[in-house]
Amino acid sequence: MTTPDLMQGALNSITDAVGNTPIVKLHKVTVENGKPLAADIYVKCEFLNPGGSHKDRLAANLLRRAEENGLKPGGTIVEATSGNTGASLALLAAVRGYKCIFVMPDKMSFEKIATLRAYGARVVVCPTAVEADDPRSYYKVSRRLADETPNSFYANQYHNPANPEAHYLSSAPEIWKQTGGDFDAFVAGMGTGGTISGCGKYFKEKNPNIQVVGVDPVGSLYYDFVKTGRVTKPFSYKVEGIGEDFFPTTMNLGILDDIVRVDDKECFTMTRDLTRQEGLFVGGSGGAAVAGAIKYARARNKKEKILVFLCDAGQKYVSKIFNDDWMRENGFLDEAPGLGTVADILAAKATGGKDTHEIVSVAPNSKVREAIQILKSMSISQLPVLENGRLRGIVAEVDILRHLVGGTKTLDSSIGELAESDYATVTRDTKIELLNGVLADAKVAIVQDGDRVSGILTKIDLIDFLARRPAATPASVPSSMLRAAAPVGDVE
Repeated sequence: MTTPDLMQGALNSITDAVGNTPIVKLHKVTVENGKPLAADIYVKCEFLNPGGSHKDRLAANLLRRAEENGLKPGGTIVEATSGNTGASLALLAAVRGYKCIFVMPDKMSFEKIATLRAYGARVVVCPTAVEADDPRSYYKVSRRLADETPNSFYANQYHNPANPEAHYLSSAPEIWKQTGGDFDAFVAGMGTGGTISGCGKYFKEKNPNIQVVGVDPVGSLYYDFVKTGRVTKPFSYKVEGIGEDFFPTTMNLGILDDIVRVDDKECFTMTRDLTRQEGLFVGGSGGAAVAGAIKYARARNKKEKILVFLCDAGQKYVSKIFNDDWMRENGFLDEAPGLGTVADILAAKATGGKDTHEIVSVAPNSKVREAIQILKSMSISQLPVLENGRLRGIVAEVDILRHLVGGTKTLDSSIGELAESDYATVTRDTKIELLNGVLADAKVAIVQDGDRVSGILTKIDLIDFLARRPAATPASVPSSMLRAAAPVGDVE
């Protein structure tokens, strides 16, 4: 008697379960003050991949290319990761017989580190608060370990063309098949650039009218560079998995139609709302992407279909985003007042406690002599350079002095030729605890409402604001104010 095979539908291995993630329509989080957005917002649930994120697709393509180039079982995979790429590579390595070494920045959640070690990987933790080219950074350490490890493969997701290729070959065609191409905009967080570059390329080939929209956290380089063409000062932020403090070659900024900026609190609040109101247990980058998509939809206020890419699952953030104590300690819960926001400083600077002060600026075609006169008459030391209301840089008295003494410029030179990028941009909602770290490295902080400059803040502005507050006991001063944060944002 022949026993029937009851397992004909079984997969050969867990790696065969990658992909075919569902698309879900959002309902509750898209309602504001009882009124739904004009646009319909849908999410691609990549957090349901077996490795817990969209990086499963990347890992499969990275290893496919590596094996084509000679990588054999028994070799070692080395990578710099904020956790998701590492988990996906570790999953595949366990099935295919590879060892793994992963290098992570120390701001990553305990769950991410523990997950990698659970797969048997070696995890090396590096300081977050260093520049990307510092030998202690997780980028540099991973490169060194790859060079020192025999028979190793350096995945190098920030510069490996197999990264955007993975989404061009896998994510995008799957989305197109699921939707029949019936959507108007694709929204994704901006990290290594693999998702938005690979998917964006595919969608533009299919329909050039589809809008490709990136979401970037306050503190990252991308937003300012896309908007102004200048490389401003990055600074640290809490959300994991998006943003950058350097430019990966896997990012194609030319594919973007628009870019939206979000802050940590927006990211985390939306992450919790997606879980509690929509049943979508996602990580902070997913909250960031949806928060950005809602901002984009609100600004356009039109009937359209917006598809948002949700990268990873919330299990890796239980000790952070979903922990009220951690949220409260970092000032992300409403009951934690903290020291205030940038808007509070602007209001305190203005006459009568109202934020009505005018921004003193110069145009790029203004003469150096005009800028000097403004600096003297206003008793200020720097000026934002604005063109049609858009920020084009900043000029400080020290910059003018350097050029005049060196003979490289004259009083009749255009001020645009002297404009520098030694500033960071913040929003009115940026918390003062974070502004402290920004001003520790940048010359000034430029406050922006969308593309419009609404203020300029210096160290003395922050000192003056704090000095006017009621005396605080040491225990009431947030730990973030006891040390200056370094200008680093890192992602996977």
